[in-house]
Amino acid sequence: MIYQTSVLFIIIGSLILIISENRKPYISLLWIMLVILLPGVGLVFYFLLGKDYRSRRIIKADELACLDLLRNQATGDSVLAHPNSDKYQKLADMMRGANDTPLLGGNQVRIFTDFTPMFQSMLDDIAAAKSFVHIQFYIVENDEVGHQLSDLLIRKAEQGIDVRLMYDSWANLFVRSRYYDRMRKHGVKVQSFQKFIPSMFTRDVNCRTHRKIVVVDGLVGYTGGMNIARRYRDGINHGAWRDTHIRIQGPAVSQLELSILADWRFCTKELLAQPRFFPTQTIKQSSTDAIVQIITSGPMDEWNTVMQGMVQVIAQSRRYLYIQTPYFIPTHPILLAIRNAALAGVDVRIMLPSTADRGAITLNASKSYFRDVLPAGVKIYLYDKGFMHAKTMVCDDDFVTIGSTNLDSRSLEQNFEVNAFIYDNDLARRQRDIFLDDQRLCTLVDPDEWRRRPPLKKFLASAARILAPIL
Repeated sequence: MIYQTSVLFIIIGSLILIISENRKPYISLLWIMLVILLPGVGLVFYFLLGKDYRSRRIIKADELACLDLLRNQATGDSVLAHPNSDKYQKLADMMRGANDTPLLGGNQVRIFTDFTPMFQSMLDDIAAAKSFVHIQFYIVENDEVGHQLSDLLIRKAEQGIDVRLMYDSWANLFVRSRYYDRMRKHGVKVQSFQKFIPSMFTRDVNCRTHRKIVVVDGLVGYTGGMNIARRYRDGINHGAWRDTHIRIQGPAVSQLELSILADWRFCTKELLAQPRFFPTQTIKQSSTDAIVQIITSGPMDEWNTVMQGMVQVIAQSRRYLYIQTPYFIPTHPILLAIRNAALAGVDVRIMLPSTADRGAITLNASKSYFRDVLPAGVKIYLYDKGFMHAKTMVCDDDFVTIGSTNLDSRSLEQNFEVNAFIYDNDLARRQRDIFLDDQRLCTLVDPDEWRRRPPLKKFLASAARILAPIL
């Protein structure tokens, strides 16, 4: 009797908790069914994987206000900008309202599509550092590429430079601790994000940092899709590793630095608010200046900022929209926006890898969404030369976003991500040309042939789609 009463209280309490969160009805119903069928196990899984923690803030409001004040003092009103096209004013305003990040002009942006030149440029900038180097990557492997970076960081730390490195503990679970300990021994401040233990037993198990950011002296920054590992340089067994990264020099670097300092606070409880982290920029106006807005998102934020921004961009597209992503497991708002754009006559093209790096389940889950967009007129290109890992979106020769965000539910709703929203005609055309060059190495999916696939392949794709929320 006592056992039955306890189970009843667990079920009732769980139902009240799930219903009170006001989630999407079908998500709430799934968790309610699981809790009723498996009261104890279901509740554990709900707290680990299902609970919505978006209302829990990772950094106090007064501390964010302090960082914002420093950023505003460092950038100054003179570099605040407006979009290059009036059609993006609402997007820019929405992003500032949701993410508190201004548009900053006077930036020099370089796009990299190959790891080797990007890595060498990054090493050169780090070698020239005079004050500090702040680095955050999802993956930092203990291989020759990782050692190139660690050796340089050690050398800079021994020179008295303030060096910090953050990495995701889950993504680097099998990297031996001595790799990081060696850096710590020589003065590099190394911090894991969401330590594997105890996070595997807590509600934060599903929250990972997928951001890739490097900031040198507050003057130069890097972000995009590339991590620190040999495969980004050498490729994988079925071909080259195709990725996109950017180097920013100018006021927008302050926003990348703000993101790193907020994450450092989350991990260490140490608030780094010294003005030296936001140096005053010398702005040299030129015809190659770019207006940049750095957008971050994460499971503890009030808004799904990157996703909301992408939906707005897709909805505002008029002539073309070209997307590169390694995984196409979109949330419903993204999927609906893409279909609407294509139905309205926009030339929508999505480029994906023809092979997978995570196994057949992820690739099949992506393919299950083809039938949702092909009838609307979306063109899907499968990259055959290797693995397409770039995360880019370019629109109408006037907007491009490059960052860490994949078009999957994990990136859009669960991970900590960062994207650069760039309002610039020259850079948009540059990214458009990059897409068209990559397109020559792709196979265009034929809608009629896709509909005629064998029933088993259709079923496997549909089955994989069920796992989409956790992929």
